[in-house]
Amino acid sequence: MPTFDIVSEVDKQELKNAVDQANKVIGGRFDFKGSDSRVEQAEYVLTVFADDNFKLDQIHDIVNQTFGKRTIDVSCLDKGKIEKISGNKVKQTVTVKTGVETELAKKIVKLVKDSKLKVQASIQGEAVRITGAKRDVLQETIALVKKSITDFPLQFQNFRD
Repeated sequence: MPTFDIVSEVDKQELKNAVDQANKVIGGRFDFKGSDSRVEQAEYVLTVFADDNFKLDQIHDIVNQTFGKRTIDVSCLDKGKIEKISGNKVKQTVTVKTGVETELAKKIVKLVKDSKLKVQASIQGEAVRITGAKRDVLQETIALVKKSITDFPLQFQNFRD
């Protein structure tokens, strides 16, 4: 039976390249000269360091631009709370969300079942597997999910006949 998976992934190497590019832009900007502003990466967690809240917002703009150029969806970024380090210096952790969370997976399964399309949806870890009898029905399901779920970046993989 034809199947495909609905997943949410970010390429780790592409993420690393985007962070490096953002740090190059920060290092080259005149308004950041002499400041300790940077973005550090540990797996899927970014830590943004800045001299004050204004520069922190500027860094977020730079990160959003570089992610956009690198085709990384910025809606997968989950900003944590801003912490003061010393004096005016601040840091903020930004988590890159990967995998379809259980709540979103249940929402997708309910959406597919309510659509009355002849497909089955099942949650498989951090992915949702859609199985159907015909390829055309699976393509309709992809269109339905793309139209309905816009607040979270989703990819459609493993399309098999």
